[in-house]
Amino acid sequence: MTTVTHAFSFSGSGAEYSSAGELVDTGRKERRKRIAGIDQDELLDPKLLADPDSYFCEFQGVEIHHKLYDPQSHSSDNSFYAQDQTQTPSLKLGLPMILLHGFGASVFSWTKVMKRLANLTGSKVLAFDRPAFGLTSRLKTFGTKANDAKPLNPYSMAFSVLATLYFIDFLAADKAILVGHSAGSLVAVDAYFEAPERVAALILVAPAILAPHAIPKPKVVETKGDRSDSNNLPKPRFEFFGGLFKFIKYVRRAILQMIMRMTNMLSSLYKKALSSILRSAFCVMLVRMIIDKFGVAAVRMAWYDSKQVDEHIIDGYTKPLRTKGWDKALVEFTAAMLLKGESETKPPLSKRLHEISCPVLIVTGDTDRIVPSWNAKRLSRAIPRSKLEVIKNCGHLPQEEKVDEFVRIVEKFLQRAFGVLDEHFVQAGT
Repeated sequence: MTTVTHAFSFSGSGAEYSSAGELVDTGRKERRKRIAGIDQDELLDPKLLADPDSYFCEFQGVEIHHKLYDPQSHSSDNSFYAQDQTQTPSLKLGLPMILLHGFGASVFSWTKVMKRLANLTGSKVLAFDRPAFGLTSRLKTFGTKANDAKPLNPYSMAFSVLATLYFIDFLAADKAILVGHSAGSLVAVDAYFEAPERVAALILVAPAILAPHAIPKPKVVETKGDRSDSNNLPKPRFEFFGGLFKFIKYVRRAILQMIMRMTNMLSSLYKKALSSILRSAFCVMLVRMIIDKFGVAAVRMAWYDSKQVDEHIIDGYTKPLRTKGWDKALVEFTAAMLLKGESETKPPLSKRLHEISCPVLIVTGDTDRIVPSWNAKRLSRAIPRSKLEVIKNCGHLPQEEKVDEFVRIVEKFLQRAFGVLDEHFVQAGT
């Protein structure tokens, strides 16, 4: 695939300029330095920005960009993996991994660990860009098929969940280990609840999942001996109070239904107004301005040691901003998150965490300024038998900032979760 030069080159053209010409050239350099300030006619098709090891596949009308590493293959001599020469002993689990990036990120955030995780498990590891991020295609419209009465919004959580399950089939596997970072952890957990039989384990890295304050207590089943003394009332009086109770219950239900209908009507009007605002030209321009001013600062803030954030990392995170329609797609994604379907009947995620029964690892950095480590600790208490690991002197990106420690933690978790013994563990005395 054709390699495209980086957009944020700071070098000049080498020509000599007059004073006026120098000002013009300086202005062009400043424009190139801006993250989201690229002219619309300079934006490119995502495929033109792809790396040599990039792949694209179509899922429900969306061209999804993904990367795949197969430890059994001998095609690992490309630029994406050549940087990592570390060999990790294989546990030979026979379970592939799917890596789910967080908000504003892409497959780039898994660059440093993808090969090592594949060598560790002895299985394929796949990372893909969710719609609105990375090099996955941006759609201006969706659901144009005549037979599609209620199309699936590609920027919705439901789409990301179905795409995750699609890639499990894509890897020809019955189950997979889902690894979610930040907001990607939400996708991983939702995918588990959608199809728990397809998820072998969950690894949640700096999970952006709001943990509940209290852990749900098991329901107490009432026995015959626990019945109230109301049954001991004289029969006529009992029938009177029983009828009165039913009447009050009926009135209460009618009032609640009326309130719910009014609430839904007001909510619908509110959502329509909010939707119009979010999709306005002003909001799209505002998104460009915010990303332009705070984009790089947000990347640096995600690290404990911001000095490690070099131009290669900045370019990796900002390259998707050179794709056509990135700003509108980000607005659509935000709208999809804020304007969830009105017919949603599932209980809040925080009330279902105790239902997770597969092995779960939670990894957090002790100095995470985006999703604080205390939330991860609370989350570990809400998910039964989950394992919590706190990495010291680490921010929001353990898989990038503390690669060796992150891989060791995953290795130990998988060994214990699946009972796999290998020479490396015996020698290490773990």
